[in-house]
Amino acid sequence: MSQPHNSQPLAPAYTRAGVDIAAGEELVEKIRASNPSIGGFAGLYPLDDERFLVGCTDGVGTKIELSLQMNRLEELGQDLVAMSVNDLIVCGARPLFFLDYFACGKLDVEQAHRVIHGIQKACQASGCVLLGGETAEMPGFYQPPKFDIAGFAVGEVHRVALIDGQSVRAGDVMMGLPSTGFHANGYSLVRKIIAEQQLDLKSRPEILQGQSLGEALTHPTALYPRAVQSVLNKVEVKAMAHITGGGLRNIQRVLPKGLTHRVDKSSIPCPPVIRYIAEAGNIPEEEAFTVWNMGLGYVFIVDEKNIAAVMKELPQAFVCGEIVQAE
Repeated sequence: MSQPHNSQPLAPAYTRAGVDIAAGEELVEKIRASNPSIGGFAGLYPLDDERFLVGCTDGVGTKIELSLQMNRLEELGQDLVAMSVNDLIVCGARPLFFLDYFACGKLDVEQAHRVIHGIQKACQASGCVLLGGETAEMPGFYQPPKFDIAGFAVGEVHRVALIDGQSVRAGDVMMGLPSTGFHANGYSLVRKIIAEQQLDLKSRPEILQGQSLGEALTHPTALYPRAVQSVLNKVEVKAMAHITGGGLRNIQRVLPKGLTHRVDKSSIPCPPVIRYIAEAGNIPEEEAFTVWNMGLGYVFIVDEKNIAAVMKELPQAFVCGEIVQAE
C-alpha cells in the first residue's frame, strides 16, 4: 500500500532504546540556521569553476557490539566505508579517498588489522583509496576488547553533473536498490529487542534459511558506488537518497519544497532478518519503516520514461513509489 511521507510517526520504541530521531533532526536544523550548506548527505566545497570537492563522515554505531560477539571484524570495515561512500555519491560524486579513525582502550594489533583490512577491500570495491588514518589508545575510556571507528570520505563532482534534486517534479518515479539487511543503522533498537526477548545469536530460525541470527545481523552494508555510476553513465537521474538512520524519511531530504514522496511498501523486498527482529520486538510497521531501511538501501528519482533504462543497467532495481505534491 502506498504511504505518503508526512504520515509517518517518529519511533517511540527507538526513543526508549536511547536514540531520539527528533532530537537529531532538531540539532541539524539549529546548525543549518547559521550554515545553510549543512544538512545534505555530503558537503560541497567549490574547488574551481568546474568542480566541487565532496566530503562526508560516519560511523557504524552499536553494530560494533554484535560484530565483536560474532567475531566479524572485516565486515565492520566494509560497514564503515559503505556508510560514508553511499552518502557521498548521492550528489553524483565519484569517491576519491577515504580516511579512518580507530579508537580503543588497549591496541590489539590483530583486531585493528582485521578491521582495516576490511576497510581496504571496501575502498577498492568502491573505486577509491584508503589514504590514511589515525589510531588512538585511551586507557580507562574504552574497556578491551571494545573500540570505536569513524570514517571520512572525499570525492569530486563536476558542476554540470551535480545532482541536487531541483529538477524533481510531481509524477516522477522512485526506484530502489535492495539492502543486505539492517546495514549499520537502528542497532540500538535491535540490541534492545535481543536483550528483552532473550534471543540467541547462535540460533538458526527457519526464516533465516540456514544462517544464524548473529550472522544475519552482522552482514555488511551494501556498497552502491559502482552500481550508481553505471546508471549515471546512461540515465538522467534527478535525485538520489541513501536510506540510513531515520528510514524512509531520508528521501525527503533531497526533494524541493512543496513535494513529498509516496512509497509502495509492498514493492520493497524486506530481508528475513529485519522481519524476524521486527516481529520479535512487536514493532509496528510504521515505526519499523521510520527506524530501519526495511530492505530499501538506495533510491533513484527519475522520469517515468527512464524506468526501463535503469532496470537494464541494474536488474535488481525496482519501482518503489512516486513523487507527489505535499498536502
